[in-house]
Amino acid sequence: MDLTGGLAVVGAISVGLILLKLLWTCWCGFTTFFLSEIWRVDLKKYGRWAVVTGATSGIGRAYAKELARRGLDIVLISRSNEKLQTVAEEIETQYGRRTLTIQADFTGGGSIYPAIEEALRGMDIGILVNNVGMTYSGCFTLFLDIPNSELKISQVVNCNILSVTQMTRIVLPDMVKRGSGLIINIGSAIGARPYPFLSLYCATKVFVRYLSQCLDSEYKSKGITVQCVAPLLVSTNMTFNCKVNCMVKSASDFAREALNTVGYTNYTNGCVSHGLQSIVLTLGSGWVRRLAYLMKKPREVPEALHKD
Repeated sequence: MDLTGGLAVVGAISVGLILLKLLWTCWCGFTTFFLSEIWRVDLKKYGRWAVVTGATSGIGRAYAKELARRGLDIVLISRSNEKLQTVAEEIETQYGRRTLTIQADFTGGGSIYPAIEEALRGMDIGILVNNVGMTYSGCFTLFLDIPNSELKISQVVNCNILSVTQMTRIVLPDMVKRGSGLIINIGSAIGARPYPFLSLYCATKVFVRYLSQCLDSEYKSKGITVQCVAPLLVSTNMTFNCKVNCMVKSASDFAREALNTVGYTNYTNGCVSHGLQSIVLTLGSGWVRRLAYLMKKPREVPEALHKD
């Protein structure tokens, strides 16, 4: 075989592999976002109680209510006791499920976890949703320009990273003993690639993604599923309650669609719209970063709030 023939064979094999990868991606997308609407995992099989952090607004509140609608009792953890009682009453009235509320400020560091662990002791916790998270004012900001950076950096790391790690440490041992459990970590599509001017928030979401995927590999054989959900824009306080459209999901719709993907994938953007947007962003990520570097003045935005 001459050189031209050899190159033709290599080219044909390469094209074939690309087509196979494309077909596999399409099949995975079909099963994750469409087949899952028909054949859903019965979430009650994991256990009686679901624990949700940052549960009083946005995605956390939506997950709590959707889990209650699917038959689980809910432990709500957040920093506002007044909001906790409001959400608890809504769940008990609308879905007839039991609730337990735990007041905790996840920016406070390691001191809050002994009380949480004691409150959860002995409970049949089948599902943990690590949702709580925060960012900082001036989202499109140079790292050294983060307002009140000494305090804010610690708060963001405590809320976005320490909370996921410590809450997992608390609930995982009993899940392993029972041989069943589901941990859902709410990350962000921002954690899939570098985003200048969102450096700290982006880096915390990379941690969430990698920890989730590592734990899923470590504990899958013990009956534990660890899923990372990486949404794009969802209309919440953190995104300034932006208008819902074909690209922006409401929190309730997002939680419903994302929960359908449980059992189909350990990493998901949560819904078809966000999955398609993520593909586009992946293809254009280099261009996006170059554009960011060319920006002369980062755009300031109002103070962003906790998810809870």
